[in-house]
Amino acid sequence: MSVAIENFVKAIYNNNSHDAHNTKPGNIAKKLGISSAAATDMAKKLAAKDLLNYEKYQELQLTEKGKKMALNIVRKHRLWEAFLFKMFDMSLHDIHREAELLEHQTSDLLANKISEYLGNPKFDPHGDPIPNSDGKITTTDTSIPLSQAEEGKTYTISRLTSDDKEFFEFCANHKLKYGHEIKVSKQFKNNKMTELSGDGNTILLNENFTLLIYVNETN
Repeated sequence: MSVAIENFVKAIYNNNSHDAHNTKPGNIAKKLGISSAAATDMAKKLAAKDLLNYEKYQELQLTEKGKKMALNIVRKHRLWEAFLFKMFDMSLHDIHREAELLEHQTSDLLANKISEYLGNPKFDPHGDPIPNSDGKITTTDTSIPLSQAEEGKTYTISRLTSDDKEFFEFCANHKLKYGHEIKVSKQFKNNKMTELSGDGNTILLNENFTLLIYVNETN
């Protein structure tokens, strides 16, 4: 399959995995930097290949065949991120950018070798689950967006779901990373803002950020 097709099915899978995004052709077009017309044409073409279901004005849904392809690409992408992060301590933005290129050139054999070398990790450095060699995610996601966290409780960051450079730079500068504990001191519901406190510092985040940061309550 071509890189364009692989990117298209992966974009549908990723958007479908996050509640804040839908999978209508216009949204997929925006994610991939192509026109809505091009996305619609691609959707029709992939529907003919039994990779997705297409209905006019409706969200795109992957078939079992399409989901299997998407998970295979996602596995390679996230394994490369884990490898690059471990070996070179690269930034989250940089490992994502490089993995976008490497995922399309990686055989199943090499993906399995990388996984074995890393100890078969279940999560990448962003906190996203890594599918196994059978294309299955074996972990259960119980995380919630930071915007839904309760005041006064402590949480552990479980996922950072953006691919934006400034987002990752901000997170790095404020120690907002996968596995880090944070305390929610205030939820400003009317203004859709969340206040975090800890180590003598206070951080105020708007909803654009809190929808991208997923957390689990710390026991």
